[in-house]
Amino acid sequence: MKTNTRWIIIALVVLLVLFLGTLAFRYQALPWSPGFQTSTAYVPPPGEVESTATFFPPSPPTPTVKQDLIWIDPVLPAALKDQLAGMSALLVADTREEASTVITIGRENPLAYWVFAAAAPFPTVADELSSENLLSAWRGGKHPLGGSQPLLMTQETRDILAALWGEPAAGAVEVLPAEELSNQAWSQRPSLAILPFEALSPEWKVLRVDGSSPLSKDFSPDDYPLAAAISAVGIKPDLFTGIEGNRDPGKMTSVVLTGVTALVRATAWTMEIEGINYPARDILPYLLEADILHISNEVPFLEGCPYPDPGQAGLRFCSDPRYIQLMETIGTDVVELTGDHFGDYGPEAMLYTLDLYRQEGWPYYGGGADRQDAQQPVLLEHNGNKIAFLGCNAKGGGYATAGDGYPGAVACDFPTMTRQIQELREQGYNPIATFQHFEYYTYQAQPDQIRDARTLSDAGAVIVSGSQAHQPQAFEIRDGAFIHHGLGNLFFDQVYEIPPNTATAFIDRHIFYNGKHISTELLTIKFMDFARARPMTQPEREALLRTVFAASGW
Repeated sequence: MKTNTRWIIIALVVLLVLFLGTLAFRYQALPWSPGFQTSTAYVPPPGEVESTATFFPPSPPTPTVKQDLIWIDPVLPAALKDQLAGMSALLVADTREEASTVITIGRENPLAYWVFAAAAPFPTVADELSSENLLSAWRGGKHPLGGSQPLLMTQETRDILAALWGEPAAGAVEVLPAEELSNQAWSQRPSLAILPFEALSPEWKVLRVDGSSPLSKDFSPDDYPLAAAISAVGIKPDLFTGIEGNRDPGKMTSVVLTGVTALVRATAWTMEIEGINYPARDILPYLLEADILHISNEVPFLEGCPYPDPGQAGLRFCSDPRYIQLMETIGTDVVELTGDHFGDYGPEAMLYTLDLYRQEGWPYYGGGADRQDAQQPVLLEHNGNKIAFLGCNAKGGGYATAGDGYPGAVACDFPTMTRQIQELREQGYNPIATFQHFEYYTYQAQPDQIRDARTLSDAGAVIVSGSQAHQPQAFEIRDGAFIHHGLGNLFFDQVYEIPPNTATAFIDRHIFYNGKHISTELLTIKFMDFARARPMTQPEREALLRTVFAASGW
């Protein structure tokens, strides 16, 4: 009996120890005890004995997605982030995970595009490259233009392209401040930079990529390899429908400048045989593409003008009024009258010609009903770009007859033109100054041409163009101003006179964007007969570019 009592006491003591141990374990698992998860302290009912406990390791907090929060990708262009900063209704998240809507680079839901240009120094002969070669250079392959230096760009451009293409290979890209890109590129030609569209300026030549150029009117960013799509993804993408990319066609203007037009002699004779519009047959797209087409017509229209003689010996010229149809067909917008031959048939022919232009609605400059009329600039505005034309005849004397009460081309008055250009710049205009200068049959510009062109560019003209040259002549880019000393003929019969010089010519297509001149495209033509020119073949074009770039000291 005593033995049984002893074992019962021992058993009760063991049960008591186990019970107290369980209580102590439960006490450690209360909510404030580190290393365990539980929602409430657990107290077992009387008589329950629990011999095990479960350990729960700590978990990171799960982000709470908030429907009103948006996340802005930090790699987006600064100008776009400035737009977003101005949208006061946006609630910006600190992390992508907690935002219900994100705006980033990608093509899932593109609302805008950030367009870049493959840009080389202006005296680059190549006109285009392939996206395959460009991407190969990004990955460390051969330079697309055959140079040895890396692709040049800013840090922002590099980061955006990395989001599109992945990180560049070591040494494939050189990052520079925007203000240093041009000097670096020009000092190590051949070279290539990638620039945001809005950062273009006249010292750069924009190269087509896979046949596409952001300077073209038919440009589509959807198919362009250097366009970064900006997408909004999530539950409220409509918040960003008002964002703008960096290339807006509604802010772009193309101004096409041309050289000598003289619808006389063998040119007019050919027109009588082949048709009035025959001279423009093959180059019409170059001219119709212009938002503003400039024509320098040197010769007056005259009722009763003699039938054209291809072998005419003298240099007294007139054009049949029917020939104005050609100027209508090509889409003339503004007429320059600085030419040597405007006064060939006296005041009546000049006043008659001015009346024809007024009937057509074509403003004119550089010549007029008197000196005051001739000195007035033509002011135009297109897509918010303010363009002004003014010009003069540098020969003076009998070539420039405009005076008090007498019509004609106007002689160059550089103090007056300097003042006019400065005033136009203050009014927000981009002045384009054009010359009828001395006619030199050389690719190199001559000292008097250089002197006078620089006078007007230093005054503030953004473009200075020589309308007189019967053959292509040299370029200058001076403190941001674009100078072309001579374009060659547009419609004139000198194809056989001094070949190949007079058989080739330029048509200059200048692009203005958001109030400034950003780029120039050189269109090259070759004359096939006395009247008609065609676009050059690529080998012909490359030969002309090399010749004139060399004549420019490049």
